[in-house]
Amino acid sequence: MPRRMDFPALITGLTAVLEMINSGDAGVPALIQLLRVTQQALGASGMAFVEFAPTGGRVIAATGTAEWTVGHPLPADNPDTVCLLSGPRVHQVETDCLTGGLGAELSGPSPSRMVVSRAELGGLTVGSLHALFPADDDQPCPDHQRVVAYVASCIAHMYGDQDGLPVHGDGPVVAALADGLAVVDRDTHVRLWNPAAAQVTGRSATDALSRPLPFPLPPPGQVLDHRLPDGRWLRITSGELPGPGTLRLVTFRDNTDQQRSATERDLFVAVTSHELRTPVTVIKGYADTLTAHWDSLNDLDRRMAAQKIGQRANELARLVDRLLSSTAEAGPSGEPPTPYDLGDALRAAVTNLPVELRHRITLTVPVSLPRALGHRNSLATVLTELCTNAGKYSPPGTAITVTAGADGRTVSVRVADQGIGIRPEHVERAFDRFWQGDSGDRRRFPGAGLGLFLVRRIVEQQNGWVSLRPKAGGGTVAEVRLPHG
Repeated sequence: MPRRMDFPALITGLTAVLEMINSGDAGVPALIQLLRVTQQALGASGMAFVEFAPTGGRVIAATGTAEWTVGHPLPADNPDTVCLLSGPRVHQVETDCLTGGLGAELSGPSPSRMVVSRAELGGLTVGSLHALFPADDDQPCPDHQRVVAYVASCIAHMYGDQDGLPVHGDGPVVAALADGLAVVDRDTHVRLWNPAAAQVTGRSATDALSRPLPFPLPPPGQVLDHRLPDGRWLRITSGELPGPGTLRLVTFRDNTDQQRSATERDLFVAVTSHELRTPVTVIKGYADTLTAHWDSLNDLDRRMAAQKIGQRANELARLVDRLLSSTAEAGPSGEPPTPYDLGDALRAAVTNLPVELRHRITLTVPVSLPRALGHRNSLATVLTELCTNAGKYSPPGTAITVTAGADGRTVSVRVADQGIGIRPEHVERAFDRFWQGDSGDRRRFPGAGLGLFLVRRIVEQQNGWVSLRPKAGGGTVAEVRLPHG
């Protein structure tokens, strides 16, 4: 029989989401609230939204029984991806017919039904919305499909606003809105202003037409990079239009990500040079002291100098390993994943952490924790990076909790701190290479910006995934999920 749907709750919930967006709280928080509202109105057991980029998709928001999939990747060549990007925009599937990938992960071990709709903007797919239902006698009806399609369209509209979405800067939505086009006269007054120009600059056609071009005009055939007052960058080109008059055609696109990448590369060189110079300087200083003053030093002084050299050498080795791992293309060990005792591996990894960090950690491992499938040696790197990050962004001496668990489908490791927390719009960007939250963070919290990038790379090479989220009451939770062994 058809499954019932709560239309009044849907209207009330959508109104609340709109008010949330209008008050400035958009992006991922508004998207999550929209999924919660839709799940309740549909009577679904879970909802998930996958954002697509050229390399594939990733779950950026989920609720209910699907919440655990946040951060799950969906490779571009996965059969689920091919299915989602072809055929009808909205359709219903039986999850037990899926061969693998995210669709099968969402359903878990129990058969279920899933209504899926693509979120499209300008003819391009920016993501897909998944509504999960138990496989009972109450089936989703056409109204359920229409609501899922409508909500997917609402999400696409949120992407069009580009207020906190997309969370990845290289997705189709960026391409869909990239090229602004204008025609200007000899006085550089605007005579034509296409919709993409309004999206790129935030200036409507009404505000732009018959007014001076709101940015510099490069000579014909040349390219100009210009920074807008809001900090974004435009790459601008121009050319003469044929025919009578002196009209110029101007094209421009948001070049912020490319500019940011160039800046981050320069910053990476500077920061890494500093990070390398510090331990090398200390090692050289103590080595020179031992060489020049060996006979005048007592045993305690010599031992302390050797200890300092050892500590700094370990820091240097770890930084070099991170740099090499961040550019390596092979898997963590070149060997196939194997089952291992996750609890034992965590206890060993915590033991090998620096003393000042180890004393802050509380490790909780259930007695009946299942085995993990992956590369045991790489878990030490993952835990070290997550705990180091937690320690760096939280007050000295505050607790860091490491908790292992399992849910019947995966084993998990959570690292929680009591620090400054992470903004919702940064939970994905934090995994970018060389990225840190704010420009000031590089001074307050020095580093090369490679830790979380390396963690995601290692975990996903073992068919797992990792995510971040703000912790209630303050702080951040990092969660790693790995297959059962």
